[in-house]
Amino acid sequence: MVKEKPNSTRIYDNEGYRQRAACICVKDESESEILLVTSSSHTDQWIVPGGGIEPEETSDVAALREVIEEAGVQGRIERFLGTFQNEERKHRTAVYVLIVTEELPEWEDSKAIGRKRKWFTFEKAMEQLAADKPVQMDYLEHLRPHKKCNHQTDNGTAPT
Repeated sequence: MVKEKPNSTRIYDNEGYRQRAACICVKDESESEILLVTSSSHTDQWIVPGGGIEPEETSDVAALREVIEEAGVQGRIERFLGTFQNEERKHRTAVYVLIVTEELPEWEDSKAIGRKRKWFTFEKAMEQLAADKPVQMDYLEHLRPHKKCNHQTDNGTAPT
């Protein structure tokens, strides 16, 4: 199903979920630094860049297009992380890991709406998403699944 919206076309799957794509942008293979962008609707909040898939577009192509538009970066997709479902907003997002190879000095959303980008450590990105966009924390938990299970107590031992 296709639904028109000003300046974009929304694509829905056969269950009525809006189809989206996003990239977790990382500096290198260590995946220790994550690039977040400010939200278009809440400019003091940080999010993972992503958006709707357009007609005749694959999810990986849409993800690459979205990071250029929203974050002003280019790179190579390292891997597909998974599809994440948001019941509240009724959408499904295909998420990829992208290794950034180029940061553009200006990009579409920086000029049009003043969007900003910023590199965060993995831990700080998790904290920022917890505060600003908790639903996207799941992306990072899948990026490094050992991080969420590797909690230690103050004395350095794993909790029982």
